[in-house]
Amino acid sequence: MTMCGDWPVGVCSWSLKAGIEDVARMTKEIQLDHVHLAVGPALGQSGKAYLDAVRAQDWTITSTMIGFPQENYSSLETIKLTGGIVPDANWADNRKRFVGAVAATAELGVAQLSMHAGFLDHADPGYARTFGERIRVLADAAAEKQIVLLLETGQESAEDLRRFMEEMDHPALGVNFDPANMILYDKGDPLDAVRTLAPWIRHCHIKDATRTATPGAWGAEVPWGDGEVGADTFLRTLRDAGFAGALAIEREAGNNRLGDIKLAVDRLRAFAA
Repeated sequence: MTMCGDWPVGVCSWSLKAGIEDVARMTKEIQLDHVHLAVGPALGQSGKAYLDAVRAQDWTITSTMIGFPQENYSSLETIKLTGGIVPDANWADNRKRFVGAVAATAELGVAQLSMHAGFLDHADPGYARTFGERIRVLADAAAEKQIVLLLETGQESAEDLRRFMEEMDHPALGVNFDPANMILYDKGDPLDAVRTLAPWIRHCHIKDATRTATPGAWGAEVPWGDGEVGADTFLRTLRDAGFAGALAIEREAGNNRLGDIKLAVDRLRAFAA
């Protein structure tokens, strides 16, 4: 097991862009046995085979993750319109997909399921009301299986997410904290965000980025420790905030993802040394 202090270190399965057997081979190569698992493949026709392959691995699954088919990440504007549970036309199908993800998560004996819910917008009362109602429906479905729904940070400011969590006051809601997303979406400082959201943070991505110089455009994802998160300062802030979950390395860009993940492992070990 790879540790960073008291935190187990794992990897996001989708970062490796491979099937379960290849993910297993690569995680062994970099000595990781904790995984943040994409559970979407469990919902298709080959879902049973996917779950069987996962169960055959000697992994601790720290959380599962679900995305939605209509999501378009080509620009900040497209993901704002298509992300998560926001589009009305997709709500019924996405609710069904989420319930299936909850069932698969429970079948694997995992206690947490993460997702991007979509952009919070308190400025539009009708939008905010519908958004909250839908999250409550999903959180209730998760609670029925003793699973916590983790909302991933980044598509809103930490202050907006904190306000939302306080208003929801739901025992089956938590936060999957992604420091790079705060930079990629230009939604504030990751260190301040950790302090703001500390009571709800259950799981954390290890991902780095540089902020855009063009308003309305994406920032750039970079290897852990090469960006503006401030890797060691971030980890100290996370520790000071009382975080007691797992760290999952996520890499969604670059041409050498395995090498970048190895680099992140080395840097996390160096921090803890």
